Amino acid sequence: MSAGDATILLVDDHSVVREGYRSVLEKQPGLRVVAEAADGAEAYRLFKSEAPDLVIMDLSLPGIGGIETVRRIRKWDKAARILVFTMHENAGFAVQAIRAGARGYVTKTSPPETLVRAVMDVLAGKIAISPDIDHELALSRLAGESSAADVLTAREFEVLRLLLAENTTEEIAETLHVSPKTVANLHSLIKDKLGVGSDIELVRLALRQGILTQVDLDEA
Repeated sequence: MSAGDATILLVDDHSVVREGYRSVLEKQPGLRVVAEAADGAEAYRLFKSEAPDLVIMDLSLPGIGGIETVRRIRKWDKAARILVFTMHENAGFAVQAIRAGARGYVTKTSPPETLVRAVMDVLAGKIAISPDIDHELALSRLAGESSAADVLTAREFEVLRLLLAENTTEEIAETLHVSPKTVANLHSLIKDKLGVGSDIELVRLALRQGILTQVDLDEA
């Protein structure tokens, strides 16, 4: 590897998955993985210490989720280049990730060459979206749907994600380093923005919009 290689931080909570990323990426000339993280807090710490040229990050992470991690990294460094690589094939997650500051969004069902092309595009300063998500975004626009992703901020969407994962107000407050009162206020604001009156309705809406799946409920 040469001194001019683009440096990469990999973020995924599965070590086997990170190994796979590394193998694919380091076969490409000019790319070098310099650090790996298994959760959002570690990713944020490593970004500050390693200053990588690119972060490749999953959204489903222990503790603070990927979207909140993207937001924090971009708050620390507005020039940070982050590519989301995730199982979430819902256009709403892509909207939230880009809104939080990600420069690309690729699903894990995409072929390796799609990931590599997205990496090169983001390093070149472009926005990269995998074709399947591009299609979902187009369908959403055509349908004129107003989803949670359209009306919630990145912080509100992260609180919603943690609520749907059955975290308590106190647990969410600790994860996001805010007060329980702030979480309670955000919880109420989320329901108001989405036009629901109860947490049961919130779950139903999340299922309908693909933010929450039946698999998530079964695993909870």
